[in-house]
Amino acid sequence: MTLKSRLHAQAMAEGFSAMGLCAPDAIPEAAGRLAAFVAQGHHGQMGWMEERMAWRGNPAALWPQAKTVIMLAEVYSADRKPTPPDRGEISIYAQGKDYHDLVKRRLKRLGGWLVRQEPCEIKVFVDTAPVMEKPLAQAAGLGWQGKHTNLLSRDLGNWFFLGAIFTTLDLPKDAPEVSHCGSCTACLDACPTQAFPAPYQLDARRCISYLTIEHKGPVDPALREGLGNRIYGCDLCLAACPWNKFAAEAREIGYAARHHAPPLAELAALDDAAFRQRFAGSPIKRIGRDRMVRNVLYAIGNSGDPCLAPAAQALRTDPDPAVAEAAAWALTRLADPARR
Repeated sequence: MTLKSRLHAQAMAEGFSAMGLCAPDAIPEAAGRLAAFVAQGHHGQMGWMEERMAWRGNPAALWPQAKTVIMLAEVYSADRKPTPPDRGEISIYAQGKDYHDLVKRRLKRLGGWLVRQEPCEIKVFVDTAPVMEKPLAQAAGLGWQGKHTNLLSRDLGNWFFLGAIFTTLDLPKDAPEVSHCGSCTACLDACPTQAFPAPYQLDARRCISYLTIEHKGPVDPALREGLGNRIYGCDLCLAACPWNKFAAEAREIGYAARHHAPPLAELAALDDAAFRQRFAGSPIKRIGRDRMVRNVLYAIGNSGDPCLAPAAQALRTDPDPAVAEAAAWALTRLADPARR
């Protein structure tokens, strides 16, 4: 067996679902697309996207010694259950343990195996460095970026994480994948906040995932109703994709749901210490108590359930201005008989 074949076998044994290889300079169009995205302001408050754009747009500049990018996909559970309006909806990927930790551990084990087979240097990345994983994954043949800008696979659907191993080894590269979306617009049609100005384009400022996770301060009142009861992330465009008929079950037990549909009244009562304790080991912890409670209050306002009014009333004078304003907004909504 070749080193690449053995690497693939080892990746599958470690728990990855797919592997593909490309050159660091395989995405020459990425820099221009990133620059246009930022120039249009579609990145919103994500200032980190403007920083180190030269690295983000050109992986070859990030580590000039690298000769191969090993892209890996890891499936997570796609079991979506209905969420009542008095409970918060959390994106599936965030209902279990933090994927950053789980995927990085697996990448380090696989990278260590590779170094033992053939002396080389490696660097591993999981969504925390200036690396554009989705274009690289398409260049490595793992899938293609759909009209919702997420990666799709004919074998996996779109419920999977991506990780990357940069190495100084010059390994045989895979052929890039092409789009298989055809005329389908299911993902675009599913977005309640119209976050896609055109196919294959995303305006993060209108995206529910961005608004509930990245956006600081009050959310535009015109977009709040579209949030529904989603308090962390959103799966609507992913779930709408017909290619999910090929979605597989997660092999990693750590992705099992621990935070499915928590009661909004409970979350509204969390102080900082209780929030950190409840979401320890979860990616949810990174947004902090104030942003989570702000999101919860938007969900309370959208619930139409007057029984949740006391939870909002208790936060009218919260020290965080965005939380206090969200509480007032929720109470106004709940007082409207037409919304009950």
